Amino acid sequence: MLPFWIALQFLSSFPVRLPGMPSPEEMGRSLLFYPLVGLLFGLLLWGLNQLLMGAPLLLHGALLLTVWVLLSGALHLDGLADSADAWLGGFGDRERTLTIMKDPRSGPIAVVTLGLVLLLKFAALVALIEQQADVALLLAPLIGRGALLGLFLCTPYVRPGGLGQALANHLPRLAGKWVLALTVLVCVVLGGYGAVLALLLAGVVFVGLRQLMLRRLGGTTGDTAGALLELLEVAVLVGLALF
Repeated sequence: MLPFWIALQFLSSFPVRLPGMPSPEEMGRSLLFYPLVGLLFGLLLWGLNQLLMGAPLLLHGALLLTVWVLLSGALHLDGLADSADAWLGGFGDRERTLTIMKDPRSGPIAVVTLGLVLLLKFAALVALIEQQADVALLLAPLIGRGALLGLFLCTPYVRPGGLGQALANHLPRLAGKWVLALTVLVCVVLGGYGAVLALLLAGVVFVGLRQLMLRRLGGTTGDTAGALLELLEVAVLVGLALF
């Protein structure tokens, strides 16, 4: 179970204590548990949604979004902000883009991007609460974290020596494909036709963002992986709210 605790420690703000420094092999296997962490997030959000039934609609949506952000410690929002700054400031240059991503400061593009993403999430959550489509709370975190596994399965990691390098190098690839297939099956069982729509939307966004990463960087980084997750979650929520 150590790879699961590694995944939970990395992807969440839960106070997980590991018995020691994980080996690279354990780090790689932790990717297999990313969808499970996503499902755990979804169950927590679904449960909170049930408790908030009857609360004022806007407050209900705001509390759900706040807990959602707190669960991950805003880790992926940070990646989205860094990626947004780097993509504009990099002027199409690979090395400049990678350098800007390492800068901890956030520029106006990062602030605007985060504001728009959070606004879209909030508006979609409010619409879904009105529609009583709470299965979206299960699907979005599950698909988002499953997509991270998919990204590492099919995309080179471009920062040598980084944490992501150990994940990419030691990911059990065959097991990863089976976990990804199981994740898709779980989504369909949970959400039926709505899950099929969500998966199709996520697939389109995934392919588009992956192509952007390959053209600019030749692969992915931790920041672009976080950006991918956030944008996929938004696509799933907005898609399910609209259709």
